[in-house]
Amino acid sequence: MSHFICKHKAKQSKEQRKSNKIKMALNKAEAIVSSCPVVVFSKTYCGYCRRVKQLLTQLGASYKAIELGEEREGEEIQSALTAWTGQRTVPNVFIGGKHIGGCETLTEKHQQGQLVPFLLMLV
Repeated sequence: MSHFICKHKAKQSKEQRKSNKIKMALNKAEAIVSSCPVVVFSKTYCGYCRRVKQLLTQLGASYKAIELGEEREGEEIQSALTAWTGQRTVPNVFIGGKHIGGCETLTEKHQQGQLVPFLLMLV
């Protein structure tokens, strides 16, 4: 019986540690988003991420790219972003503290003439 209790406590502890890491990652992501007008959570090998960063660069927008594959807690940050936004994929874009979405959403906003005015409001 005591062996079961020890295993159960160890399992809870591991799950608690994971939950704590995700909470800390969420705090970090929220701090980044609140301190930078435009944030792109990205992965260096992702073509959609490259497209978003190229579009923002072409528009002359300053942005902060967080390369999740290069961040020590990148996996936890991505899990935290999923919990926060409901979006699991990258790029995960925030403008003015507001979650915008991914490449398709940002591109659509640009094609509809909504992106530039939104970016100009930040200046």
